Amino acid sequence: MKGYTGVQADGQAIHYVDKKRWLWMLSVIYPLQPFVTIALHAKTGVEAWFILPFVVNFILAPLVDWLIGVDRNNPPEEVVMQLDQDLYYRRLTYAVIPMHYATLIFSIWYAATQPLSWWAFTLLAAFAGMTAGFAINTGHELGHKNSNIEKQLAKIVLAVAAYGHFTIEHNRGHHKYVSTFEDPASARMGESIYRFALREIPGAFAGGWAIEKERLNSRSKSVWHPNNKILQSYLISALMSLIFLITLGWQVIPFLLIHNLCAYWQLTSANYIEHYGLLRKNGDDGKVERCEPHHSWNSNHIFSNLVLFHLERHSDHHTHPLRRYQSLRHFEKLPQLPNGYFGMYVLAYLPWLWFKVMDKRLMALPHIDGDLDSVNIDPTAHPSIFLKWGRDKMAEPTYTDLPGI
Repeated sequence: MKGYTGVQADGQAIHYVDKKRWLWMLSVIYPLQPFVTIALHAKTGVEAWFILPFVVNFILAPLVDWLIGVDRNNPPEEVVMQLDQDLYYRRLTYAVIPMHYATLIFSIWYAATQPLSWWAFTLLAAFAGMTAGFAINTGHELGHKNSNIEKQLAKIVLAVAAYGHFTIEHNRGHHKYVSTFEDPASARMGESIYRFALREIPGAFAGGWAIEKERLNSRSKSVWHPNNKILQSYLISALMSLIFLITLGWQVIPFLLIHNLCAYWQLTSANYIEHYGLLRKNGDDGKVERCEPHHSWNSNHIFSNLVLFHLERHSDHHTHPLRRYQSLRHFEKLPQLPNGYFGMYVLAYLPWLWFKVMDKRLMALPHIDGDLDSVNIDPTAHPSIFLKWGRDKMAEPTYTDLPGI
């Protein structure tokens, strides 16, 4: 197994081996799950097989994460540069792109050409859309890198879900405003995922377009100029949809609507759990404090990290956005999720259970220690939160000067 050797400050050599090196291929093959379901249906004719992927992802995956446990191992800083430059890891992010396209093409062809019931058609479109959510995750990894080829590939893979504005808004919007009241992609304490989605999805769309418009206008170009990076990705989505419509018929319209909405929901689910209730405060100078590892919820659960290109080591990602997935680190005393993302999604879909589990964890964090002034609170939920968690010495915060209130 390939290893990396570096030199510590005291002159001692250090050798590191990534024991998960070959397991990272799970991120490449995981989006192919619809092929398995389609094959089982084609062989048996039993439409109940279309339920299988939801069982795998929302029951079995959380169970596997719980059984296997967590990995707190970190690559030493002395070898991180070598690890980042190893082309094997980069090629995995390239290799998964045709997998995303193959999944969409095969799923939509099967749905449009086979005599499926309406509910089987819907389930297939929905799960294909969930795997397109993994395509957005691939675009997330690629879009953060400085190389031109990776930025171009990010546009291409984001076209699978028709979410071409993601890289623009995420890199220059979310990373700037993360864990503040201004960020549509940072969930607030007391805010259910369903209310969050109504704020996050349109907010990300509007934010991405505003950022790209500002960039183009600063170069004396119209927002509709061919150099619009969002439009470039949207054009791929539009051409692909048109080809599907011409070759497969009107059935592709409801399929793509369900598919794309489920892809957006998958991203929203991740955004919801990643920064729930966490707050970056304003300093005495009026400027928001620097983003630190404790401004993101982290998870070291092995299985879900292996199928999501280490997305769950989110704390280090926000602290060092250019760091490649294989080099992301664990930090002690971070906000830690009790399960991997798949299990946390299920929890989030049941708001009463989410609040019961996560609000307690949130208020117990060392940098919060029960202080509501250190929490990003949903204004509409503030009265009930203050009654439950407030301290007599605290004055109730006011939100009248905040945007949108």
